Amino acid sequence: MRGRAGTPREARRPLGLREDAPMGDDDSEAGVRATGGCECGGVRYRVEGALRDVVHCHCEPCRRITGHHMAATAASLDDVHFESDTTLAWYQRTPTTRYGFCTTCGSTLFWAASDKADMLSIAAGTIDQPSGLATVLAIYADEAADFHRLDGTIPTFGRDRPVDDPSWPVAGGGA
Repeated sequence: MRGRAGTPREARRPLGLREDAPMGDDDSEAGVRATGGCECGGVRYRVEGALRDVVHCHCEPCRRITGHHMAATAASLDDVHFESDTTLAWYQRTPTTRYGFCTTCGSTLFWAASDKADMLSIAAGTIDQPSGLATVLAIYADEAADFHRLDGTIPTFGRDRPVDDPSWPVAGGGA
């Protein structure tokens, strides 16, 4: 994973990360919090640290890349390890943001931003079940598709949340 990041990591450890996500039945390695991958199996990963709860991002780029909205958790880049990444490719959308996907089956897997260089957002649907995660927030709701009904039971922001907003339940920002 280190070679794919392309940006230096910061030393800070984000808040709001879950360390209690259940391990799958066939995860024999100590410390594995989650496993996952794409539909065809060309990309398989494991997370050996805390996972942030799920954030829905309705921004237009996330909506177009996923076909709906990005539902993502996040982990420290140092905690994400690949069992297989031969079909993993990155779409560099802007100089500061990129999306990871499988070149064989097309699964959207990751989102990364240079201002969060120590974190990797992981498409929550790619995590093997049970994940132990909960959806806690929606951002960029002003850009949600007209066919989508926003969830009124979670905090929702029209854009990204303000940095100093105390109601922001997770760290790491973005998807």
